[in-house]
Amino acid sequence: MKEIKAGSFNGFIGLLLFFAALGLGIFSFTQQSFLIGAILIVVSIISLTSFTVVQPNQATVITFFGSYLGTIRKSGIWLVIPFSSHKKISLRVRNFNSVKLKVNDIDGNPIEIAAVIVFKVVDTYKALFDVDSYEKFVEIQSETALRHVASKYPYDRYETEGYSLRGNADEVAAELSTELQHRLSVAGVEVIESRLTHLAYSTEIASAMLQRQQASAILSARSIIVEGAVGMVQMAVAQLEAQGLQLDEERKAAMINNLLVAIVSDRSATPVINTGSLY
Repeated sequence: MKEIKAGSFNGFIGLLLFFAALGLGIFSFTQQSFLIGAILIVVSIISLTSFTVVQPNQATVITFFGSYLGTIRKSGIWLVIPFSSHKKISLRVRNFNSVKLKVNDIDGNPIEIAAVIVFKVVDTYKALFDVDSYEKFVEIQSETALRHVASKYPYDRYETEGYSLRGNADEVAAELSTELQHRLSVAGVEVIESRLTHLAYSTEIASAMLQRQQASAILSARSIIVEGAVGMVQMAVAQLEAQGLQLDEERKAAMINNLLVAIVSDRSATPVINTGSLY
């Protein structure tokens, strides 16, 4: 079953009828019409079980001796079937902040991850009757989905192409939302948004992975420096030859070696004056 609209009557008119029946019952007692007065008073007392108040962004689920009669979403005071049960349920947008979960990524590295889930109830029947507690259901399924998504990707990509948890947070969050919506639809819950709020290596490997990140950054920087240095040396040799300075292979190799060392080195070059000959 799905949520249906419950039959209801304007509660303000119901209040007028209640006070009218109560007043007529009391008046009948004063006129010695005890039977009519008793009936009117009993009817007015029974009608009190029919009133229900619905707050804004709230719904009231009506059940009658175990049968689902429908849901009232419109705020106000309403009159429904007497002796029915009225269950309140919030339709407001809510956040769920997961705890920091310890998960192994696809490479087997232990990581810590957490997320915030923004959701709201869209089907009150499923939220109340298809699961025991939809709030607890959201909590457990959110953590399960987060574990599943985190185990499908590496924390970071160093050599191969593809998604990673650190480099593709938006894509990972979108996949998490899709999986959560599939899991939580049985509880009548709509996932509005999900975002990663914490992502880090576990403490036991954090130091080693930091060194790996630093080494990767140094290698990338060195690669750019060497590439630029080779281009600068090629330009220097070409300009010297264009100006008529002819160098044999040995002198050219020595000059290229000195230029590369001076440019690539992370320290200032120390000049050395050679007063002799290469030969």
